[in-house]
Amino acid sequence: MSSIPTSPVRLLLALAILATAPACQPGADAAEADELRQEMKALRGEIEQLNENFRRAFGTRPAAEAAEPPREDFDRVYSIDLAGSPVLGDPDAPVAIVEYSDFQCPYCARLQPLLEEVLQKYPRQVKLVFKHFPLSFHRNARPAAQASLAAGEQGKFWELHDLLFENQKALDPPQIERYAEQVGLDIERFRRDLADNRAAYDERIEADLAQGQGVDVRGTPTVYIAGRKLRDRSVAGMSALVERALSESG
Repeated sequence: MSSIPTSPVRLLLALAILATAPACQPGADAAEADELRQEMKALRGEIEQLNENFRRAFGTRPAAEAAEPPREDFDRVYSIDLAGSPVLGDPDAPVAIVEYSDFQCPYCARLQPLLEEVLQKYPRQVKLVFKHFPLSFHRNARPAAQASLAAGEQGKFWELHDLLFENQKALDPPQIERYAEQVGLDIERFRRDLADNRAAYDERIEADLAQGQGVDVRGTPTVYIAGRKLRDRSVAGMSALVERALSESG
């Protein structure tokens, strides 16, 4: 696991993930639940050490520790820039479902078939927009995100996206390359794009991370429908927000 950066923004994000993780991840199997507990335990330990260092240096508690977690406002409409992000469905559809996601997050993988069901239910009204939000303690999440962007250079973002989620426990670089071959990518071009454009891909990923933090993303998956943060990640819950957006647009 990578260490938690000491910047206030990163520390606040880590604290928020810990605070919301149990509520956002129902139905985990035993192995995934144990993995999550270990990750949370390590994160807590690192954050406690940062807090102790802060106390010794300044003789007080950091604001991140003292402040209460902010309450969610599910009626707030966020402005999210969609330019340059992968889109699935009709690009002219009036309602955008924006998903901040991590290819190594098991709860993101479980959400995919539900998102597809909503797209099938509203083929002309809804489009899905993908935003990268790789968490620092998921070792292979960022390389997978970079690979998906390289696949996008050949028009295969969503094909590789699907295979990455289907095989998220096997996301080492050689395995990702095999998935790239399976979806029909020109593998030499794929390798070249990854080598030549890695810095540019990282800039895009960092832009998504910064944008996500700006719209109160606290973990993955986080979904917005017509700018409203989704509370109920069921097909019924998503459909309700879609219907609300359609009725409001007239």
